[in-house]
Amino acid sequence: MDFFARQDDARRRTKKLIVYFVLAVISIIVMVYAVALVPATMIKAQGKGHYSRNYQTEIQLWQPEVLGLVTLGVLAVIFVGSAYKTMELSGGGSAVALSLGGRPVAPDTQDPEERVLMNVVEEMSIASGVPMPAVYILEREQGINAFAAGHSASDAVVAVTRGCLRHLSRDELQGVIGHEFSHILNGDMKLNMRLIGILFGIFCIATIGRILMEVRSGNSRDRNPLPFIGFGLLIVGSMGVFFGRLIQAAVSRQREFLADASALQFTRNPTGLSQALQKIGSFSSTLSSPHASDASHLFFGNGLKSPFFDALATHPPLEQRIKAIDPNWNGEFVESQDLRVEQLFERAKQKPAARPVNRPIPMDERSLAILMGAEGLSAPPMRPQTVIPNLGNPQSQHLRYAEQMRDAMSESLRQASRTPETAMALIYAMLLSGDAELRNRQLLELSGRVPKAVNEALAQLWPEVQTVVLRARLPLVNLTLPALRQMEVGQFTQFGKTLDWLVNSDGETDFFEFILQKIVQRHLAANFSKQRPPSVQYYTLKPLIPDAALILSALAYVGSEDPEAVQKAFATGAPYLRAQDNSGLLLAPRGQCALDRLDEALNRLTLAAPIIKKNLLDACAFVVGADGLIQEAEAELLRAIADTLDCPMPPLGLEAAANEPPRLK
Repeated sequence: MDFFARQDDARRRTKKLIVYFVLAVISIIVMVYAVALVPATMIKAQGKGHYSRNYQTEIQLWQPEVLGLVTLGVLAVIFVGSAYKTMELSGGGSAVALSLGGRPVAPDTQDPEERVLMNVVEEMSIASGVPMPAVYILEREQGINAFAAGHSASDAVVAVTRGCLRHLSRDELQGVIGHEFSHILNGDMKLNMRLIGILFGIFCIATIGRILMEVRSGNSRDRNPLPFIGFGLLIVGSMGVFFGRLIQAAVSRQREFLADASALQFTRNPTGLSQALQKIGSFSSTLSSPHASDASHLFFGNGLKSPFFDALATHPPLEQRIKAIDPNWNGEFVESQDLRVEQLFERAKQKPAARPVNRPIPMDERSLAILMGAEGLSAPPMRPQTVIPNLGNPQSQHLRYAEQMRDAMSESLRQASRTPETAMALIYAMLLSGDAELRNRQLLELSGRVPKAVNEALAQLWPEVQTVVLRARLPLVNLTLPALRQMEVGQFTQFGKTLDWLVNSDGETDFFEFILQKIVQRHLAANFSKQRPPSVQYYTLKPLIPDAALILSALAYVGSEDPEAVQKAFATGAPYLRAQDNSGLLLAPRGQCALDRLDEALNRLTLAAPIIKKNLLDACAFVVGADGLIQEAEAELLRAIADTLDCPMPPLGLEAAANEPPRLK
């Protein structure tokens, strides 16, 4: 399946989850009704004066008033419980990580274990096009485990246990993180977050039962039915837990096989992932947190003790997962050892340095040299039809490129991306005008808009940032996100206003600068607004045709000033929208492609179903590649647009760079 098929599959599984949930609720209502019949009959007998120690009364199986009260009570408990948990999770993946005892890792951490983890996550983020997630460590958990959580890629977190860092080598850790990034790309996170919220309401039944069992009457001769009801609810609640675990298993087990397969495609290192699973077999993956059961379906390995029934296991057996990765596995688990921190750090630093580009370059290094802007080399163009297959489908060459690109960045840029003030300065520097006179006016205005520390960092970083090639700018923006998330709310508000002013300060529509601004603000908004991202609202293209036409028109104008060439580019891409009714699918006048209108159009298109986004991006690729080829700047613009639509796109052109001869600038 491609990226969009996986997204559709996740949406279909959401509908199945609702069906499972409704069936579970009906079953719980029936069981609670059965439990409630006994005390209801006792209360009726007392009311009629018939009840005594020796009096026996026949239980009536059909009591509609009792059924009505039970139904209302059960629905109220489940609804309130689910609503409470859903609101608690509105903060995204960080809410899950914090509930499990997680601690955020500082972007500028100097702890060797944490630095290795951050490096691996940064490489995965650059390679996949997924915005850099927040990273957490579950300090008190010594088992080997990890998870990814969030409503969207913008509020996602990747968390690992301390045991994961202590017991896994870098290759094994990379396999685990690759598995978690696969969950992000496969659309599993949003479903898993919904699952936590929905099932919490079911689990509340057992909690209420335990509370009622402790209730005692002040009169010893008064027969208080509440403890009896509590005992019955505890039993029913246990059945609710059973149904909840069954739903978790039904939703998540097969997704683990898919995530393993995606991680292998990503890293091309079956040994790393296999040995990580083998170490779980020889050690442990269980968590001690009291909230581990709520999130058990999120984990890389079983976070709870093996259930009595295999059908309740949220993960396939380790042996099956390992055999699927390594068919030649001998059945013996790798002994898990506590790796020394120094040894792990030294191993991370021993990565081979990039060779100079003034001599013959091997195939993979030549690809890096071309894409990093080596002197005398430029990235070869790519064909429009190769764009969509790459989307959400990172390969091993993307990961190698990401590793080398991150290492090729200067130490000053990497350090600047790790603190809020210098990260803000980096973003401002990327948006400064290339015209010296205008840039001086922008810098003068910025000196009155930004804090002194940011202004000083901007002055120091600008000379180096201006030399960063276009294809390295999106990855650099990605690396700043963890630091920018550490801003205060007031800082974020001022940051957004300054970005908006800077993009509009030249009085011209620079589409790439606008998209860059939108990427930064959109990914940060999830951290400051605490609002869940909206769900799909448009399942057909018809109401979105004006918005799609506006985006295609803006892209056509970016590519050329010639009216005929602009019309040709628009006409080349428009059919790939696959609109049944082409009314309204017309080239918009240049004056209508204002930034505010483009912003509104992209906001609506973000709410479209996956297939609409797929066709839109396909059409965009053919507009910018109307001449049959997509150049470097056009490829980066496509990646930026895809990001605004929640469609992570890996670096483009790697295959061409590896197979095409160098092209002189």
